[in-house]
Amino acid sequence: MDFLKEGERLDYLLAEDMRIIQSPAVFSFSLDAVLLARFVYVPIQKGNLVDLCSGNGVIPLFLSTRTKGAITGVEIQERLYDMAVRSIEYNKLQDRIKMIHGDIKEIHRELGYGKFDVVTCNPPYFPTPSKEEINENEHLAIARHEILCTLEDAVKASSGLARQGGKVAFVHRPGRFLDIVTLMRKYKLEPKRVQFVYPKAGKEANTLLIEAVKNGNPDLKILPPLFVYNEENEYTPEMREILYGE
Repeated sequence: MDFLKEGERLDYLLAEDMRIIQSPAVFSFSLDAVLLARFVYVPIQKGNLVDLCSGNGVIPLFLSTRTKGAITGVEIQERLYDMAVRSIEYNKLQDRIKMIHGDIKEIHRELGYGKFDVVTCNPPYFPTPSKEEINENEHLAIARHEILCTLEDAVKASSGLARQGGKVAFVHRPGRFLDIVTLMRKYKLEPKRVQFVYPKAGKEANTLLIEAVKNGNPDLKILPPLFVYNEENEYTPEMREILYGE
């Protein structure tokens, strides 16, 4: 296929009946992106949504099935941005999704302040390791580690983009829960909904979903836990619904 570059493949987004360009050597989305796109509140008929740290555009693609609003994705890595643009074109969603190749720390110069109803972000999870520990693959290293943006950068940028009363949702690791809450409150984002995701019953949570409201009143709801696998190591009914629409 002439729109695929070396090492790329075209994968199905099963429940959404769409395709996405991926590359094991550059970037492939994880379950975390799927969970965030399903967790966040979205206006159904209209609105402005922006996804930060978009990678290959998977969250904007997922969100396009839940809302008729305008969606913007922001990605700093040119190769990933290019993959996202081609996936959007393949699915004929150019009129609803646009990608920006840019740094979230400076994105307000292009997108302004307080203009978005929904902001999503799947940021790098891990502090920058030593040169000996860091992944030799630059694309994967930047996606996973806080090399080009920190958690605080992501929260600050999200708050600046969100309108008064707008929603801001993150997916991250449970170990950063208190850091995220502290930073959200520092930048006038009040956490409202939290859900912990577990590999299976009896295991520790390994994923955190959190949604905040810009200048909202304190009132945090802890949602029921979400389990990925059952005792037979098969997807739970809840996960099958999320992944396959069953």
